Amino acid sequence: MKKVNIGGVPEHFNLAWYLTLKDGEYKNQDINLRWHDYYGGTGEMNKALRSGEIDMAVILTEGVVKDIIEGNPSKIVQTFVETPLNWGIHVAADSEFKTINDIKGARAAISRYGSGSHLMAYINAKNNNWNLEKDLNFEVIKNLDGAIKGLTNGDADYFMWEKFTTKPIVDDGIFRRIANLPSPWPCFVIAVRQEFIDNNEDDLKIILDIINETTSDFKSIPSIDKTIANRYEQELEDVQEWLSLTEWSQSIMDKKTLDNVQEQLYDLKIISEKVDYAQLIHEI
Repeated sequence: MKKVNIGGVPEHFNLAWYLTLKDGEYKNQDINLRWHDYYGGTGEMNKALRSGEIDMAVILTEGVVKDIIEGNPSKIVQTFVETPLNWGIHVAADSEFKTINDIKGARAAISRYGSGSHLMAYINAKNNNWNLEKDLNFEVIKNLDGAIKGLTNGDADYFMWEKFTTKPIVDDGIFRRIANLPSPWPCFVIAVRQEFIDNNEDDLKIILDIINETTSDFKSIPSIDKTIANRYEQELEDVQEWLSLTEWSQSIMDKKTLDNVQEQLYDLKIISEKVDYAQLIHEI
């Protein structure tokens, strides 16, 4: 049986993977797919792809594009979630910060450099015409638990993370959300190490076919909203809103979309060069 390691954030976006694993769909095809949760998000997964700790990752578009350009030996094989990620911008509940203007120049909590929380802080700064060198400061907090501790203790001032994941923390009076920021592109892609692609393309195609069959019908799974609410400890109405806003993809990211990602990252000086579509994408 072929062993394959895949990583992703332990969030509701990835429930389809859990369902297909639970049903033994990969084992039925002689593939031992092992899921690994990465609480540190995109930066941690990029490191795991580079080291060979995982073969595949369900990862934020902007983070993996940046890392591939910087030498990560992986390719994007598919868009996983077509819709943008709705980032909430959070402060501690008792913080004096009330608006976006208030956090100009303040310390952004980020999981690590190169992560989505890091890169989207630049997008937010650009949208608000801040000085990218003077008005952005960062504190590395590793993960969501680190952000709770960092904001509560005053080690950082604001934190950007997916709105529905953090909503229970807002509801509990730990965070206060001062704004939302949708990512300007499809949020999650599936990235795979080039070495794995070269040696296991048939297995990779089987894995993608299985997950795509599930995501294409995901919203019609009976009581899927209740399943998500229970598993991720979210309010049912929040899950229903999230489902209404989220669309999965079963296809490759097109050149126009990927060019837009590169253009924006280049303008923000997050990447030092733009590369050909073929350097980022592998079409199965």
